[in-house]
Amino acid sequence: MNSPRIVLAPDKFKGSLTAGEVAEAVAAGIRRVRPDADIRWVPVADGGEGTVDAAAAAGFDCTTVEVGGPTGEPVRAAFAHNGTTAVVEAAAACGLSRLPHGVLAPLTATSRGVGELLLAALDTGCRTVVLGVGGSACTDGGAGMLAGLGASLLDADARPVGPGGGGLADIAYLDLHQLDPRIHEVDLVLASDVDNPLLGAHGAAAIFGPQKGAGAGELAVLEAGLTHWSRLVAQRTGFDVADRPGAGAAGGIGFAALAVLGARRSGGIDVLLDLVGFDRVVKDADLVVTGEGSLDEQTLHGKAPAGVAARAAKAGVRTIAVAGRQLLDEAQLRGAGFAASYPLTALEPDLQRCQDEAAELLQRQGELIAREQLTEPAAGRTS
Repeated sequence: MNSPRIVLAPDKFKGSLTAGEVAEAVAAGIRRVRPDADIRWVPVADGGEGTVDAAAAAGFDCTTVEVGGPTGEPVRAAFAHNGTTAVVEAAAACGLSRLPHGVLAPLTATSRGVGELLLAALDTGCRTVVLGVGGSACTDGGAGMLAGLGASLLDADARPVGPGGGGLADIAYLDLHQLDPRIHEVDLVLASDVDNPLLGAHGAAAIFGPQKGAGAGELAVLEAGLTHWSRLVAQRTGFDVADRPGAGAAGGIGFAALAVLGARRSGGIDVLLDLVGFDRVVKDADLVVTGEGSLDEQTLHGKAPAGVAARAAKAGVRTIAVAGRQLLDEAQLRGAGFAASYPLTALEPDLQRCQDEAAELLQRQGELIAREQLTEPAAGRTS
């Protein structure tokens, strides 16, 4: 029997393992049964947390700089670069995980550090900047990001406004003259699968505000502030993009990127797969293994595993998935392009143990994958 060629392209198991650790565990299990297997790792992400790590795993260099965190305290944030392209992750500067002691700050959390991180990326001389968004702690419409890039946001008395979405309603003047001009000289790619607009029932505040700690009163403040901000930006730039898909990404960072910075939006997983050369790696493969912590309805709407399966299908390669748990039925799995799935709950019903013992369980699933999928004919497993 010829040595099987396998591409491991998982996303992270949130709260448990990084994408690289998932791939390592699955590979260890496969090799117990098929030590001859030719295994290649391509850890992936969908534009949110883990995007920089995935780029680094593909050979990008990483640089860590100090920027302002979501509540203004300094944080150390990394970005990836390879000479021509830089990959910046908004969550590295203003993510929920960056909040001091985990205390939510729905009205004052700012995206300023994202602008500072973009400045550091521009210093590498790159020609393309990929801005991955997701997991942010702020709902400031990207105003903080613009301030970090040099813009001035002033109230009616020409004083700087307060940080976060709570300060948006006080902005009377938006001065973009000091915005770092290099941001307009690069191809800025907004890597996001979020298609929410900035405002309304499906907007940044209504949909994502509650997970950032906003109650009913605070949501009203944020919505009013974002509405005022969007009108001000439209007057200043001549572009009204509040209704554009992706404007609501990362608390409105998507809005500022599209309206002011001239970004173009692209699906996060597609951008990442292009960056890591997935099409080249997969073309001679016999099997692709992808996955994430939970295979559910969100998986079907642009999440990393579905994107991997779609790309693999174009190359004529079967894809199977590993997951902590599986909430999709057989028809949904097949429709998303998965030939089979291997949830950890099939081995350990207790979800907490699945999270705590994910690496060991993934190794066991790797053994099952080798036995069931790397023989002819391949068998499927979905429970």
